[in-house]
Amino acid sequence: MNNTLHITSGDGVGGNLAKAGLGGEILVWHDILYDGPRNPGWLTEETLDARALFLEQATGGGLTQAFVRTTLVAQYQRLAAISATTPIVLWFDACLFDQSMLAHILTCLDGRGIRQAELLCVDAFPGIVPYDGIGQLKPAQLASLFSRRLPITKEQFSYAHVVDRAFALQNMLLLTELARASSAPLPWVPAAAARWLQEQPDAETGLGRLDQLILNALRTGSQTPAEIYKTVSASERHPQFWGDTTLWAKINGLAERKPPRVRIEGPAARLPQWPGQGDLTRFAVFPLNVER
Repeated sequence: MNNTLHITSGDGVGGNLAKAGLGGEILVWHDILYDGPRNPGWLTEETLDARALFLEQATGGGLTQAFVRTTLVAQYQRLAAISATTPIVLWFDACLFDQSMLAHILTCLDGRGIRQAELLCVDAFPGIVPYDGIGQLKPAQLASLFSRRLPITKEQFSYAHVVDRAFALQNMLLLTELARASSAPLPWVPAAAARWLQEQPDAETGLGRLDQLILNALRTGSQTPAEIYKTVSASERHPQFWGDTTLWAKINGLAERKPPRVRIEGPAARLPQWPGQGDLTRFAVFPLNVER
């Protein structure tokens, strides 16, 4: 039997990997590791509680604190159960979301003495433009990439510790150093770090890049959530690190600022951030003129 453990970052990718005929077990990692409270490496009990609350808030209550904590604990238990002979294949994208997760998982593996792993990181695929990640690939396309996996080097494991520490501690000086690197053992990290730096609030406006892209979309006529998503995505650098949950949370944040930067019209004061919380087609968003 194939005892390979495939680790990836999205349920859609996990489902397609299961259909790709590669065999083995699939572990989909769930967390937003570029943001929120945590310590570097293996999470402490205190950090697990803090992250569970953070992710409940980040999803607008779509995921409860109890559910998130149970999920996180199960993920780390699965890593802890890996033996020194288990083949590991990591499937990740070049974006901020995946690179911060990749660095964290490598750090955790290395911390437990697991240093045999292979990586598939694809930042482009023939015929798919714009390319945002392996979530766009069908099972056969994923299977076609398998022969391109490369072993994680000792240098990459060491570098992952640095990257994980930078994101865990939100060390902006270290993130700036990572972003400025002309080359890196994990070559997609500099662009990922640079993109996160762009999300830090501007000293004058208090807005990050995604906030500003949303306001630009509204000012050019986008009103419905679908229109805003399409316009912002077209203005973003690919592969983009965010999905609809993140975008709706940003819009809600702009509406809740003091003074507010947008007005949300619909059956609720906030956009529903999670499936089943409400019908997004019944909402519209409008910019507010605020001098800042």
